[in-house]
Amino acid sequence: MKTAAAYIRVSTDDQIEYSPASQLEKIREYAKRNDYILPDEYIFVDEGISGRNTAKRAAFNRMIGTAKQKPKPFDAILLWKFSRFARNREDSIVYKSMLRKQCKIDVISISENTGDDKMSVLIEAMIEAMDEYYSINLSEEVKRGMNEKASRGEALTIPSFGYTIRKGVYIPDPDTAPLVRQIFSDFLSGVPVRTIATKLNDSGFRTRRGNPFENRTVKYILQNPVYIGKMRWNPDGKTDYTGAAADTNVIPAHHAPIIDMKTWDETQKKIKGSPRTKYMRSGDPKEPFMLQGLCRCSACGATLTRATSSGVQCYAYAHGKCRHSHSISIKKLNAAVIDALRISGVDGDLKINPISQQKKPETENYDAQIAKEKKKLDRIRDAYESEAYTLSEFKTARQKILDRIAHLEQQQATTPEAVPDVHKLRSRIMSILPSLTSPAVPESTKNQLLKSIIERIVFYRSTCDIEIYFYT
Repeated sequence: MKTAAAYIRVSTDDQIEYSPASQLEKIREYAKRNDYILPDEYIFVDEGISGRNTAKRAAFNRMIGTAKQKPKPFDAILLWKFSRFARNREDSIVYKSMLRKQCKIDVISISENTGDDKMSVLIEAMIEAMDEYYSINLSEEVKRGMNEKASRGEALTIPSFGYTIRKGVYIPDPDTAPLVRQIFSDFLSGVPVRTIATKLNDSGFRTRRGNPFENRTVKYILQNPVYIGKMRWNPDGKTDYTGAAADTNVIPAHHAPIIDMKTWDETQKKIKGSPRTKYMRSGDPKEPFMLQGLCRCSACGATLTRATSSGVQCYAYAHGKCRHSHSISIKKLNAAVIDALRISGVDGDLKINPISQQKKPETENYDAQIAKEKKKLDRIRDAYESEAYTLSEFKTARQKILDRIAHLEQQQATTPEAVPDVHKLRSRIMSILPSLTSPAVPESTKNQLLKSIIERIVFYRSTCDIEIYFYT
């Protein structure tokens, strides 16, 4: 008996024929007919999201990440139609190829029988091409409608922070509109945007989408003309956050302003005349450094990223989401890490990250495979109790799984336990030290050498201590 995942997507609430419930019902019926187990944890649903790309499809990306696990968690992904998977042929080809070739996982449309012969490739490609055409045509129709609404000054999106919406018109929200005025007032009084964001977060306030405030969130509010009764609109259907695009229009709207024109003009003048904020990167953000992507803030776990040409800072702190600064020069941090490596390479304590112990061949990862089979037992028991299986079907499936568990446990018992080779790790540390200290070795090369043995480095700013977690 095989395990399947289900992927379900709807673009709008009015697509009744493609509602999540109806898609899932058909997929369950298909799974039962074709001897698949469909666990609840492998049902992935994206609602109200376009299939033109995968960037904002959280459930889709979570499904792809799950599919890459070893051993593979399921054998197939079941869809109502291929259009639910993607309406972009490039994305469809890339992800289907990766799933089928690298993960050995089939992608199956339960309502579009493409067959199993060589013609199935052509039929599936034709279906995907028609889906992409439909998506492009629909997008053009939606843009025409939005352009028409914009020309009339009507609301086009969810209301900005500080507003609610009623009958298509933005209405100042009595709870959050005063906060918008306070943001403008604080900024004009000289309060840095990071401090404004921190103050809002500390008071328990969140953005319209429920996220903590960041530097960029505050800056967006300060530059959004919606607060003076206008609307920013780009004819191609995309709003430019800064209004810098040549074809971005600011047009009169029908809602009441929250900010007066004098405050708005003074704010825009100050923004244009403001120097770069302290924690914006003044060095080239693409310029690599030895510890790039390795160091973590001890307070929140965020990565330490380049804050200036010579220093790093906690990414979350720089954006107003962490209260504890972890600023340190790259030179000092490099020296601390190299000193710690010298000690570790001789006789210091080695913190071995458990993640490294999972990097065993699939055939030797018995604990994970046994746990997977035991989950199957629970699932078929649930299926029997819900009358999805007859008693005879349940007994047959149960015995197959029990036999598989017994076989895995026997193999596990005869396999020697893997233990970290500390001596080998120490030798590896000492072998790369000359390269790490050599000015002739590029920073990118040093970074790759460190990533081959280090999972993460935790930096404690209050004591200037570090902890290094190694792979074996």
